[in-house]
Amino acid sequence: MPKNKKRSSLTVGFYNVENLFDTINDPFKNDDEYTPKGRLKWNKGKYRLKIKKITSILSILGKESSIHPPALIGLVEVENTNVLEDLTRHRNLINSNYDYIHYDSPDERGIDVALLYNPKLFTVLSSKTVSVELIDTDGSIDYTRDILVVKGALHGDLVYVLVNHWPSRRDGELETRQKRIMAAKQAREIIEEIKLEEKHEPKFIVMGDFNDDPSSESVKNYLVKNDFFNPMESLHRKNNGTLTYLGEWHLFDQIIVSKNFFSENSSLHFTGAYIFKKPWMRIYKGKFKGSPFRTYIGPWYEGGFSDHFPVYIKFLTKK
Repeated sequence: MPKNKKRSSLTVGFYNVENLFDTINDPFKNDDEYTPKGRLKWNKGKYRLKIKKITSILSILGKESSIHPPALIGLVEVENTNVLEDLTRHRNLINSNYDYIHYDSPDERGIDVALLYNPKLFTVLSSKTVSVELIDTDGSIDYTRDILVVKGALHGDLVYVLVNHWPSRRDGELETRQKRIMAAKQAREIIEEIKLEEKHEPKFIVMGDFNDDPSSESVKNYLVKNDFFNPMESLHRKNNGTLTYLGEWHLFDQIIVSKNFFSENSSLHFTGAYIFKKPWMRIYKGKFKGSPFRTYIGPWYEGGFSDHFPVYIKFLTKK
C-alpha cells in the first residue's frame, strides 16, 4: 500500500488473548489453575512470555494497512487491571501510549473484557458495563461477561464501542444457542437505547468473541439489523476463520460497524476487514497443524500466543 494511504488510514483491532491470568491467587475468582501451585503450574516465567507474545502481536496488528498502531483494541479473556498494566507497559507496546478501560465482571471463570485506546486518536467521554443476565435450565443464574460500552470521539466522530464475549459452546452449540441469542438481544437493546438518547446520530463499532459465526442466528438475526454491516460475513464465506473448534474453522471474532461509516459526511470511511494470521502464529505439526499456536493444549504447556487469531478493520480518514 502507498505510504500516503497508510498515513490517512486508521485501524481498530480485536483479540481474544486466551486466559491471560497473572500468577496471583485471587480468592474471589476461579483462577486456581493459573497459579504456581495450580494444575497448570502457571508461573512468572510463563506469564512474562505470554505478555511478551501478546504484545508482539498487538504492536504489529494492522501495520500492513496503517502507519499508526490501532486506535482501539478490544480484548477478551483478561483477568484484571494488573495484566492490562503489564501489557501496556511492556517494551513492545510502551511507545504506542495505550490507556485502557476495564471493569470486573461476575464471570464464573474470572475473565473480563477490556478496551485499549490511544488517547491521541480516541477521546473517552464515558464508559460503563451492562450485565448479560442468563438463566440455566435448573433456574440458577449463569454468570457471564458484561458488555463493555465506551462512548468517545474517534477522528472527530461520535462513536460508541461495544466489547462483547458471549457464552461459549462448551456444553454444546445447540444447548447453549439461546444464551448467545440473549446476549445478542442485550447488545441490540443497548444500541437502541443509545440511539434514543443521543441528539446527533452516533456511529457504532461492535466487536467481540461472539462464540458464533457471522451466519449464526444470534449475530445475523438478532444483532446485525439494516443499520449495521458485518464485513466478517464475506470473510467467513471464503472459508476463513480465527479459531478451530471440533476440527472446523470458525470466525467467532468479529468487528461489526454501523452503516453510517459509509456516509459522505463521515470523517471515517470504512474500507475493509482482515484476519491477522502469520505462519509463525500457527501450530506447525501434529493433529492441530495450522491452528492458532496457543498457550496450552489441555494440560500441556505449548508456550504459544492464543487459541484465536486477532482481527482488525480499516478506515480512511477525511479532513
